[in-house]
Amino acid sequence: MNNQQEVREFLTSRRAKITPEQAGLPSGTRRRVPGLRRSEVAALADLSVEYYAKLERGNLAGASPVVLESVARALRLDDAERAHLRHLAQAADGSDALTRPRRRRPARQWTPHRSLQWTLDAITAGPAFVRNGRMDILGANALARAFYSDVHANAHNQANLARFTFLDPASRRFYPDWGPAADVTVAILRTEAGRNPHDKELHDLVGELCTLSDDFRTRWGAHDVRHHGTGTKNFHHEAVGDLTLAYEGLEMAAEPGLTVTIYTAEPGSRSEEGLRLLASWAAAEETAAGAPRGGN
Repeated sequence: MNNQQEVREFLTSRRAKITPEQAGLPSGTRRRVPGLRRSEVAALADLSVEYYAKLERGNLAGASPVVLESVARALRLDDAERAHLRHLAQAADGSDALTRPRRRRPARQWTPHRSLQWTLDAITAGPAFVRNGRMDILGANALARAFYSDVHANAHNQANLARFTFLDPASRRFYPDWGPAADVTVAILRTEAGRNPHDKELHDLVGELCTLSDDFRTRWGAHDVRHHGTGTKNFHHEAVGDLTLAYEGLEMAAEPGLTVTIYTAEPGSRSEEGLRLLASWAAAEETAAGAPRGGN
């Protein structure tokens, strides 16, 4: 991905989101751009207009942490956006090669070591799985495999949640709130692109999705990023119906760049009962799959 273009489009998109009123500036009547003008951002960041214009053209190389923080404050960036700006600056300086996570082999070939799989299998109350920043599912417990049965049912998804969301029609049923789910999916990929700009598999995935999905391409152009740590989501599973589940995302210290996600339901809720039914359904499916043919 072209770093200068990424920087330019990110800063421009953030500037367009801020109204003069939000920044404490007079709105005026003759504004030809959405949001703030470059000169207004420069004044808020205590930078010269010429220097800020240079930054917004994509020239972040050499920008100090103080300058980056001033720009982030002027553009009212949240924590995820501030981290994204720092990653873009590191890539511009060439220092990202020293800071991005190292892996001994491509993540697609990664499989959970035995103790991690034991840990996943020990979680029986809800789906638990490991994913990378490209949203490949790399390991899971039995309930997560059943939960994501739609994802695994279509070989074209390649166990990738982004492909499932944008290229598989089943996702529109699985995610009743498809729009927000799609937004989150793209924001995770955009965040990963800033954190790991040299990931060829990520480039290929983004190119594929931009080519095949107008919905993805529009969202990718928005340059939204986010930290995906905790929250609540709605799902509709073909076997057990509607589920409202809370989730926690845990970064793996032993494998930088990978995340363990655990879903759970509110105790005593219909969704908790739904997860118990899903566990029974999964066990029945595994039993049927393992049963010998030709007998009763």
